[in-house]
Parts: sequence; structure tokens; C-alpha cells
Amino acid sequence: MAGGLAARFSKLPVPQSSDVKAAAMWGVAAGTGALWFVQPFDWIKKTFFEKPAAAEGQ
Repeated sequence: MAGGLAARFSKLPVPQSSDVKAAAMWGVAAGTGALWFVQPFDWIKKTFFEKPAAAEGQ
């Protein structure tokens, strides 16, 4: 059983560098599309760029 399974997987094609580049580009496109769809720019600005308000009474 194990020999047949190994023989089956040894016939799979090896990914080429162009396949890796295409997968990376699709990932970037999907991430950009998700950001465009959600548009969390107010949350990003509040979380990373605005200073927290100082506690009053100190």
C-alpha cells in the first residue's frame, strides 16, 4: 500500500518559479480586494496613528 502511494505522489509536477510568483500576486490581489471591500481606514487611523487620551485628574 505504501509503495503505491509513494509512486502516485512522485508523479506530481514540481512547482515552477512562475507558479510561485503567480500565487503571490493572487494573494496580493486578494488582500487588496479585501481591504477595498472592508475599508477599515478609520480603525487603522485610531489604532496606529492617534495618541491615546491622557487620563484626567493626574
